[in-house]
Amino acid sequence: LRSSIPPGASAPPARLPSVPAPAISPPQPLEGLAPLPAPRDEPGPHSGRRGFGPPGGGVPRTVSALAAAGLLCTALVAYASLGLLPPLPWSSSAPPRPVGVLLWWEPFRRRDSAARPPPDCWLRFNISGCRLLTDRAAYGEAQAVLFHHRDLELELPPGQRWVWMNFESPSHSPGLRRLAANLFNWTLSYRADSDVFVPYGYLYPRTHPSEQPPGLAPPLARKRGLVAWVVSNWDERQARVRYYHQLSQHVPVDVFGKGGPGRPVPDIGLLHTVARYKFYLAFENSQHLDYITEKLWRNSLLAGAVPVVLGPDRANYERFVPRGAFIHVDDFPSASSLAAYLLFLDRNPAVYRRYFYWRRSYAVHITSFWDEPWCRACQAVQMAGDRPKSVRNLARWFER
Repeated sequence: LRSSIPPGASAPPARLPSVPAPAISPPQPLEGLAPLPAPRDEPGPHSGRRGFGPPGGGVPRTVSALAAAGLLCTALVAYASLGLLPPLPWSSSAPPRPVGVLLWWEPFRRRDSAARPPPDCWLRFNISGCRLLTDRAAYGEAQAVLFHHRDLELELPPGQRWVWMNFESPSHSPGLRRLAANLFNWTLSYRADSDVFVPYGYLYPRTHPSEQPPGLAPPLARKRGLVAWVVSNWDERQARVRYYHQLSQHVPVDVFGKGGPGRPVPDIGLLHTVARYKFYLAFENSQHLDYITEKLWRNSLLAGAVPVVLGPDRANYERFVPRGAFIHVDDFPSASSLAAYLLFLDRNPAVYRRYFYWRRSYAVHITSFWDEPWCRACQAVQMAGDRPKSVRNLARWFER
């Protein structure tokens, strides 16, 4: 029961009914690029009842056993306090520590009736240190949560969707395999095959020169450095750190951020700092399908530096960005070969400027977190079709 739920959020049910899949399509690919796949459509069960419990691995294997055990423990404590039973085996003569217990549903209470206030354990049963909770916003403060077995199966509003949202890579998404089957109806992520596709950024047709980034090419006279990298999570085991060590032996790389050899980002800010460099290392912390983050969209393309990318393969990038807009580390047999090419571009400004030809046709959109995903989910619900759907095995889909 120790899953993490933000204040004010309600835990999702352990199993959800099938609901219509959204009819919304992901953003259209750029002209001349490979088309994006259609959203997945996995038919799910048609039951209108679902079990209730906390998400993210917090759902017990046998919720009824948990409820029974919780109620039994409560009864034992009460009886022991009244002298009807010997002291509990884990009891102590020390003053009891404060404990919060959240009652998820008041047993047998109609959902439209008013909730009664929690009892005072000290006045009723001579048990001190108890904080009885009914507000689910206090979920993270509770040391125990009580589920009444007969209230686990609930009639929930028809057509309601549970949407799994995640913008981390599979390597940094613990607990995926503990999620119950059919727990969620839709997925919302950077993956193009999500039910609600929200990438970290994208290119859209430019209609005015003032759209970001402004101008057809950045002014080269302002570029005083060669290669920049901003990194906050430094881990020597990561492929990006290993590649940096190899590359920095052949070309100077200025590192900014809290990790490794990084120095603080200047007061002028990240974008203005990167704009002073010709190249930016858009190195992802892990390599997975469609995992292309703000390191490309904001730190490179918007800032006006040519991105040198390390992430999914080149073909994956080319689904979203013109092939001449970036340099992929896989294009070179070694880091030294890449360094030699960067030095060549530094000496040949005409060739270097070709990496900005995309700005003649496209502008950059940067996703606004978390407002935009929220609104995109609303849009998907508005446009949902009638096909039933649930996510059968979320981990298998996301980790592939």
